[in-house]
Amino acid sequence: MDKYVPKMYKPNIQEVNYDKLKKNNIKCLIFDLDNTLMEVNSVTPTEDTCKLINRLKKDFNIYIISNNSHKERLTKVADALGIHYVGSAMKPFSKGFKKVLKENNYKKEDMCIIGDQIMTDILGGNRFGIYTVLVEPLSTEELKCTGINRFFEKKHLKRLAKQKKFNKGEYYD
Repeated sequence: MDKYVPKMYKPNIQEVNYDKLKKNNIKCLIFDLDNTLMEVNSVTPTEDTCKLINRLKKDFNIYIISNNSHKERLTKVADALGIHYVGSAMKPFSKGFKKVLKENNYKKEDMCIIGDQIMTDILGGNRFGIYTVLVEPLSTEELKCTGINRFFEKKHLKRLAKQKKFNKGEYYD
């Protein structure tokens, strides 16, 4: 499988097929923070996000893994949702994924990353060997470093579409 192709692709976290993930024996959901769980400049999760996470906690262990290094914001969001987090994760490298794996004595097939970026979340998850879910970004507003990733992402998306491996906007389970 191409390292830039997610196993599942949905418009947002509300529409992810969590029943399918549960049937695939996923035990741990790892969410990206910025533009996946929350818009970039938000300081608190929306009511819909809180409801979703509370529902998912019945079936999954949930983490935020973010390249964001603002510990205060990460702590505030994780505390509001009642979940764990790993900051400064350096995705697409495996640092953050390894930490979750080790803390919980998981196998890679127990884990799933859900994020909005192909160049960090999907590439990192696929390289590490875990289930990957791509969602659309919540906002067009991005962090500066994300703009660089989006530039390269567009090039990969064109190549993947030409090879008929992935088409942006064609959602699937």
